[in-house]
Amino acid sequence: MTETGAKWTVADIPGQGGRTVLVTGANSGLGFRIASAFAAAEATVLIGCRSPERARDAITRIRTDVPGADVADIRLDLADLASVGAAATEVAARGPLDVLVNNAGVMAPPRRETADGFELQFGTNHLGHFALTGGLIESLLASAAPRVVNLSSTAHRFGRIDFDDLNSERSYSRWPAYGQSKLANLLFTLELARRADAAGTALIAAAAHPGYAATNLQTAGIGLGRIGALLKPALLAGNLVFAQDDASGAVPALYAATAPGVHGDDFYGPDGLGEMRGRHPALVGRTARAADPEAARRLWQVSEELTGVGFGPLDRV
Repeated sequence: MTETGAKWTVADIPGQGGRTVLVTGANSGLGFRIASAFAAAEATVLIGCRSPERARDAITRIRTDVPGADVADIRLDLADLASVGAAATEVAARGPLDVLVNNAGVMAPPRRETADGFELQFGTNHLGHFALTGGLIESLLASAAPRVVNLSSTAHRFGRIDFDDLNSERSYSRWPAYGQSKLANLLFTLELARRADAAGTALIAAAAHPGYAATNLQTAGIGLGRIGALLKPALLAGNLVFAQDDASGAVPALYAATAPGVHGDDFYGPDGLGEMRGRHPALVGRTARAADPEAARRLWQVSEELTGVGFGPLDRV
């Protein structure tokens, strides 16, 4: 994966001194590991988190592991567009943003809605990150070498974008809705990469997935409701027996965010069997639905309409 052909690890992350990175959902799991790795590489790391207390705890843990780390918290609730807008304004005031890692998400809860009335998974996993990226596009384009990394999932393979019922108002099933949101992450990456290239910018938009990584994502959402209470023990057991740790799950995203040779719309995952586990990142495939340029353009247009957020110079290409 590197220029020398060696197997890439976090030890190969280029120095990030002087660069500013925003990681959503960085208080735990994959996001925490990604933020920690950037801090160790001497980046200024911004932790996007709903809870100030959890953000402060994450900062304390990072500074324990990386003394002198330059880390700050950004109050961010991706399920509330007002919060997303305020966070984007706060980050933009700091100057150029070099890397945005859209990591936070929810998985398979009973049907709920965001503050703006969107189905929770579509609204958080896709629309919240879409609006955040749009709000930060000028800051990203002010960087000499900006990157956006969207965290998707192998669950995109069973996802379908239902443009007639994006918010699952007619019918809701938690896993298909999750698959739709993860498919949306890849379609967003596809169209963002196309627009960034067409506009002649240096922005690289790539995607990654962690395989089956043991995080609280498996149980935080599914634990809501009676069915979730029944499934949680099985999911916890699956984490113990089959999953890799969150540090390993973070490697594909870190590669996409830092390695030389990454191109727009690249998609990275673990290099092991079935992309479930792996010690190193690898380019991975996607479904035909995730590579559909017309669906990507349509989703972009709908997302701008739903969020009211535009992308400045990228809207003209």
